[in-house]
Amino acid sequence: MAEEKVTPQFALQRVYLKDASLETPEGANVFTQGWKPDVKLDLNTKTAQLDDTHYEVVLTITVTIKNNEKTALLIELQQAGVFLISGLDAQQMGHTLGAFCPSILFPYARETVDSFTTRASFPPLMLAPVNFDALYAQQLQQRAQQQAADQQASPEETH
Repeated sequence: MAEEKVTPQFALQRVYLKDASLETPEGANVFTQGWKPDVKLDLNTKTAQLDDTHYEVVLTITVTIKNNEKTALLIELQQAGVFLISGLDAQQMGHTLGAFCPSILFPYARETVDSFTTRASFPPLMLAPVNFDALYAQQLQQRAQQQAADQQASPEETH
């Protein structure tokens, strides 16, 4: 019997803003002080399988801008996408969902952060590009180290 060759498929079906919020905890007081911003960026991704071939990937970005050690601006958003993916092995699927899809979503999130910042009357904030391949590799390495540590901490008993 000849083995059926499966052709990998990948297609972006939809990009959408799933959730977003903007806060200026100091209110108008922030505009009366000198502007020396300290920007902190937190990234996270989450994946959900919708059916046999469709996946939702959600890139969560939290931007905290402090001025004089007080939070001047807080932006939280979830940029999401629906992707058609099939014909990949487990390793390829992990990389696609963990690095490739977030790389596609990031420019949309980046534009939203910049837009929110200027609409809140702050100077533009164009986030630097992110290497999701490196972040994914780091996550895999941390997971492997954690598994090794867990195995050393609780060795199986042999009789």
